[in-house]
Amino acid sequence: MAGIKKSTEAFRVDPAATAAFSALRSALPNLRPLDEDARALKAVVVGGGTGAPVSIRTLLSLGVQTSAVVAMADDGGSTGVLREEADVTPPGDIRKCLVAFAKDPADPLVRALKYRFAVARDHALGNLLLAALEDATGSFPEAIAICEKLVDAQGHVYPSTLDHVVLSAQTQDGRILDGQAVACHSKTALAQVWLSAEDGRPPRPYEPALQAIREADLIVLGPGSLFTSIIPNLLIPGVVEAIRASRGRVLFVCALADVQGETWGLTAREHFEALAAHGMEGLIDYMLVHSKVPLRAESPATGSFAAISGAELEHASTSDLNDDQLIKGVRPISISYADMLAIQSRGPIVISRNLVDAEQPTWHSPFALRDAFQNVIKLSRARRS
Repeated sequence: MAGIKKSTEAFRVDPAATAAFSALRSALPNLRPLDEDARALKAVVVGGGTGAPVSIRTLLSLGVQTSAVVAMADDGGSTGVLREEADVTPPGDIRKCLVAFAKDPADPLVRALKYRFAVARDHALGNLLLAALEDATGSFPEAIAICEKLVDAQGHVYPSTLDHVVLSAQTQDGRILDGQAVACHSKTALAQVWLSAEDGRPPRPYEPALQAIREADLIVLGPGSLFTSIIPNLLIPGVVEAIRASRGRVLFVCALADVQGETWGLTAREHFEALAAHGMEGLIDYMLVHSKVPLRAESPATGSFAAISGAELEHASTSDLNDDQLIKGVRPISISYADMLAIQSRGPIVISRNLVDAEQPTWHSPFALRDAFQNVIKLSRARRS
C-alpha cells in the first residue's frame, strides 16, 4: 500500500554460524558423498547454543542420520525472560537446533523463527512459539515435535532434561558464579561447573535423549561454549553413562576462539582436560582442533588466525561479545605439538586442520569441517572392523 513504510529496525535475525552453510548446500551435488553404509550411521550432537547447529548441518550434508541432545541451562536474553516470567522450559537452544534441522533453511517460516522483535523486548519468534506450544499442550517434548513438523526437520531434537536447572560455576581464581549467562561472561576462565534443579532435587534425564546417545554410532561434542553449552549435558545423571554404554565413537570438536570469558586463555589441551574432569576421561576417541600448519615437533604453538578487528568483527558473532572483548579482539585457541602428544597419551586421536572460514574468522569453514567429519567417520569404521 502506498504511503506505508516497513520498519527494518523492528526486526533482526539472530546471527548464526550456519549461515555460511548456504555455499556448502549449493556445492553438495559436486561433493564426494559417503557410501551407503556410512549414510546408515546414526549420529547425535551433544551441545547447545550456536555451536551444535554447526555440527548438525555438517552431518546432514553428509547424509548421516542425525539427532541432537541439547543443554537446558540457558537463562540469558529472551530465554531468561521467559524462564523468569513465564516459568517455561528454556527454548532458545532448542529453537536454534530445530532451525538447523530444517529441510529448507531458506523457507520463510524457518527464517521467521529466527526473527527477534525490538518491539517485544527482543524476543525471538521461535522462543515464543515453543513457550506457547508448551503451555498449550502441557508438554515441552510435544511442543518440540510440533515445531519439527513445521520446519520439516531432518532429525530430532531432545532436551537433556525437562527439569528447570540452574548452572553454577567456579572460576580459576576461586569465585562462585550462579547462572549460565553470568558464567559464560566471566572475567576469568572457569574451572568447574555444576547443575542444580530449581526444586532442590538432582536433575532427572530425559530418557529419549539417553536412548539416542546409546544408539548412536557417532557422538559429537560441540563445537560451542565448553562450560555452558557442552558440559551441562554431561552433568545430567545418566548422560555420561549412556555415552559409555554406546557403541559409538566420540568426537570432540574444539572451538576456534574465545568469544566469551568462560574459556578465556585456555588452550586446546585445557579444553580437553576440562571435559575429562567432568566425566569424559577415557571416553573421547577423536579431538578435532584448528591449526593453520601441521603440528610437528619444531612447530610453535598454533591455532592462531589473523588478528580480528575493525571490519572483520562485523562478520563475527558480536552479539556474544562484551565491550572489552570487542576492543581487544578475539583470542584463538592454541595447540602445540607437545599438547597434542599429551592429549593423545590419554586416548583421543588429535586431528588438526585449518578449519577457519576465510570470510568469518570466528566460524568454522563448512567445507573444511565436512571433510574432517568425513574422515572421522572413515576412521571410526576402520577401527571398528
